Amino acid sequence: MNDQWKSFTKKIAVKAPMQKIYDAWTTQEGLESWFLRSAGATKKDGSKRPANEHYEPGDMFYWMWYGYPDSVYEEREVLELNGKDYFRFMFTDQCDVEVKLSQINDEHVMVELSQHNIPIEEDPKKNLYVGCGEGWLFYMTNLKSILEGGIDLRNKDESLKGVFNA
Repeated sequence: MNDQWKSFTKKIAVKAPMQKIYDAWTTQEGLESWFLRSAGATKKDGSKRPANEHYEPGDMFYWMWYGYPDSVYEEREVLELNGKDYFRFMFTDQCDVEVKLSQINDEHVMVELSQHNIPIEEDPKKNLYVGCGEGWLFYMTNLKSILEGGIDLRNKDESLKGVFNA
């Protein structure tokens, strides 16, 4: 088995303050601004985390996307955050995703996303390496568009099916 298909890394430079990018990844409000239709979370004690509050390790998130019915969701655990430039969480089929932010010059922050533990799948319809890779490319581009003052590229029209931006 070739391990090159078990993980990938995607990078994009975003012209925005690092804290704003970090907030976009680690709060319900932030995630719903560029990535998700719904990004709620529950704390370890079972109470609902407020939408503007940062996730914390041990939170369970419940994510849903535009263009998909409520039956398509992710319910996983937040693993690590450091309050400034690192976020790690479980994702589809027990994959581990980490997001690292690094200042590359006065204006730009590099957003680096790595997805690990991707299961090898012979059925192309279930291939997470390809499916998640394409999804992250689109959503990270949308993050850049939103934070740099651009438009939201997500398809929010439920009547449009089979488009890559949903």
